[in-house]
Amino acid sequence: MQIKVDDANDGIANGIWTVDDKYINGLGVVMGGFLSSAADILMAYAVASKLTENQGFVSIDLDTTFHRPGVKGEIEVTARVEKMGRTLAYVVADLVQNGKKIATCVSSVLIQSQ
Repeated sequence: MQIKVDDANDGIANGIWTVDDKYINGLGVVMGGFLSSAADILMAYAVASKLTENQGFVSIDLDTTFHRPGVKGEIEVTARVEKMGRTLAYVVADLVQNGKKIATCVSSVLIQSQ
């Protein structure tokens, strides 16, 4: 998806998604499913940065709130683990373009020992 992960440490992941024509709908804005996917990718990096090599995880829900349309160009994605227990984590991601928040995504993640 053309996402560059800049860093992922201690439950926080930052990256840049470069949006081009293939992510744009007929109205000239980013399709919502792709915004959710970009957030989900960075949330995975945030969660993984908190786990041991003997742990895995899977999303059990994903909810996206859209604040304004996104367009072609760069979108900053920041994900953070808000709360983490032994078996569940709650993760939030913000997507920002040109200094304005365009979407917020929240997810609950099931943590499993392998």
